[in-house]
Amino acid sequence: MNPDVAARLIELNREFYTNFGDSFSATRHRIQPGVHRVLDSLHGDENILDLGCGNGWFALELAKRSHRGSYLGLDFSLPLLRDAESLPKTFPSSFKEIDLTQLSLNTLDPSFSDNYSLITAFAVLHHIPSIELRLNILQTVHQLLKSGGLFIHSNWQFLNSEKFKSRIQDWSKAGLSSEDVDSNDYLLDWRAGGEGLRYVHHYDENELSKLAKAINWEIFDVFYSDGKTRNLSLYQVWKKL
Repeated sequence: MNPDVAARLIELNREFYTNFGDSFSATRHRIQPGVHRVLDSLHGDENILDLGCGNGWFALELAKRSHRGSYLGLDFSLPLLRDAESLPKTFPSSFKEIDLTQLSLNTLDPSFSDNYSLITAFAVLHHIPSIELRLNILQTVHQLLKSGGLFIHSNWQFLNSEKFKSRIQDWSKAGLSSEDVDSNDYLLDWRAGGEGLRYVHHYDENELSKLAKAINWEIFDVFYSDGKTRNLSLYQVWKKL
């Protein structure tokens, strides 16, 4: 993908979460079944890095479960981070504004290398354009994890829903064409609290397997969950070898 196109898609999503952060946050207070499954698998003492933490809903659920480890949430949306910062601090948790497309040891802290036992990215990777940026992020995640640490991510399977497929828009609405973007890249509209547009990539198991192999991850677990049909999210658990 042309770097200018990738930058345009990143800016499109930044505008969306800036303009619709409050209305989006209002839809993100119910814990999805797949996330409950992840939470039930935890020991309770993990040091967690949460990529795309949003309004802090995952940290809040950890607090309810008396989590004993540390937590750092990263997001680039100030409206969502303001909601996260307002949560009660019942265990060691903090939040930081960062553009995940710029994620590196330098943008965090080089001392964070091999620091985390668990890194999560719920409904986040599908907002990252271009194979280059995805590989850069996944390489950084690999560096941040301890040996044997887990990277758990969910990826929106919106093509499994007629409702969400009806929200696919022509790329011309974003000043782009289908030739500009990569295969399985989509433009979706947003209708709550106004009309907005956001960039989303649709992953399948094969594409995720190729990404994992490129960074030398072990795919530890794969499952589908969420929505009435229990197939609106593809969850994968990757292990650092």
